[in-house]
Amino acid sequence: MDLQGKVAIVTGASRGIGKALSIELGKRGVSVVLASKTVDPDPRLPGTLEDVRKAIVDAGGKAFIQPTDVRSEEQVKAMVEKAASELGRVDILINNAGALFWSSVEGTPAKRFDLVMGVNARASFLAAHYAIPHMKKRGGGHIINMSPPITPGVTKGHVAYMISKFGMTRLTEGLAEEVAADNIKVHSVWPVTMVESQATIGNHLGEPAMWRKADSIVDSTIALLTGASKLKSGSALYDEEVLASAGVLDLSKYACVAGTNPPNCRLDEPNSYWRS
Repeated sequence: MDLQGKVAIVTGASRGIGKALSIELGKRGVSVVLASKTVDPDPRLPGTLEDVRKAIVDAGGKAFIQPTDVRSEEQVKAMVEKAASELGRVDILINNAGALFWSSVEGTPAKRFDLVMGVNARASFLAAHYAIPHMKKRGGGHIINMSPPITPGVTKGHVAYMISKFGMTRLTEGLAEEVAADNIKVHSVWPVTMVESQATIGNHLGEPAMWRKADSIVDSTIALLTGASKLKSGSALYDEEVLASAGVLDLSKYACVAGTNPPNCRLDEPNSYWRS
């Protein structure tokens, strides 16, 4: 499927996976609504929405900035409604914005629980809630949630975070059935190993030799959106599964450090980091 002329909303678009994905969508002729809190430069965090918009425009694409705190229902609604009114349609929603906090239940204050739930599960739910009517008007659409396959035995030490992420995956599963008759597809995508992002850098999660580039998630998402990967709507998928279904088997190009083999962090692997 050609993505030319479609309109996509990408949350968390100012850096990392959101930035890389927004730029790739722009190169493919998609008008991208860039949603994030980071509008003005912040010395603590590299990247702004204007930086991403300029990169898309320089590559010949179109982008529209919509400052959005996804914890605010009013701002999420405005993000979707403005995309529809300014660009005439909403075809794609990428729920990429994320908050990370890892600790025991005892070590997690209420404000941190509310943060991960608000940015991850609640925001994705609300964005889908407001986007669906516009997708129905266009005769279809696609929602991608950045969340993992639901797996038992991996929540120790990450309970609040995994509640929020598994909540996004439940959204994928249930929503896919609700909107199947409306030609709206829903998928979840999750990396097999850690991806270079502000989250991995800022939280000191390993080093570059242990990471893959954001391109592994970008290419997986594009494969789902274009139909190059014909995996069932409602599925929660690892990036390697999606890439393999689209014929991409050599993953060496995704390593941040050439020649390295980043560790497998699948949740369902017995020796996975998540089970340590």
